[in-house]
Amino acid sequence: MTNASPLPEFLVERYHTQKDAMSSETKARLQHLADEGQEPPAMVISCCDSRVHATALFGVEQGEFFMHRNIANFVPAADATGENTGTAAALEYAITALKVKHIVVMGHSKCGGVKGYHDMCKGEAPGLEDEASFVGRWIRHLAPALERIGGVEAGREDRDLEKAGVMQSLDNLMTYSFVRDGVEGGTLSLHGLWMDISDGSLEGLNPATGAFEAI
Repeated sequence: MTNASPLPEFLVERYHTQKDAMSSETKARLQHLADEGQEPPAMVISCCDSRVHATALFGVEQGEFFMHRNIANFVPAADATGENTGTAAALEYAITALKVKHIVVMGHSKCGGVKGYHDMCKGEAPGLEDEASFVGRWIRHLAPALERIGGVEAGREDRDLEKAGVMQSLDNLMTYSFVRDGVEGGTLSLHGLWMDISDGSLEGLNPATGAFEAI
C-alpha cells in the first residue's frame, strides 16, 4: 500500500482531451524523441510559479527546452560540500550529457520567493527565519543578490531584487567548471531574462550595459 491517491478527475479529463487532439505530426515527433533521444539546444532555469510557462512563452515543442525549476529561479554557487545538488545535477547533465548551447535564467514579476526573502530581511516574515523552513533556507541564497542592490537599507523594490537574482545566478553559473569551460571555449552562452507576468512581456539583460531592456 502507498499513500498515493487516484488522479483528480479534472486532470484525467484534460489528459484525454489533449491526447485525442494530438496531431499526427506531434505523435511522430514524440516517437522520434523516444527513439533517438533528446538534443535540446537550450536549458531554461525558471521559477516554480504556476504563472511562469516558458514553453508557452516561446512556443516551443517537446524536446526543445531542457527545463529546471526551483523557488525564485536561482542558481546557487558551486558547493563542494554536496548541498543544493538538485540544480547542480541538472546543470551538469544539460551541459556534459546533452551539450546544450544556451542557458537561460528567467526571473519574473511578483515572485513569491523573492518577496519572501525581502520580507524576511526586513523582519516581516518570521516563519521563514525558522531553520525548519525549507523555503526559508533555500531563499537565503539570495543574500548576495540583495547586496548587489544595496541591502535592505537601500529601500529597493521587489522587482529590483528579482532582476538582481538573475544577475547573481549568471555570476554563480561561472563557478561551475563545466559551465566556465563551455563559456570560455565558445560552446555555451548564458542569458538573463525577466518576465512581467501581467502581460507576458520580456526584458533581457544587456551584457554591455548591465541593464534589463525590453525585447
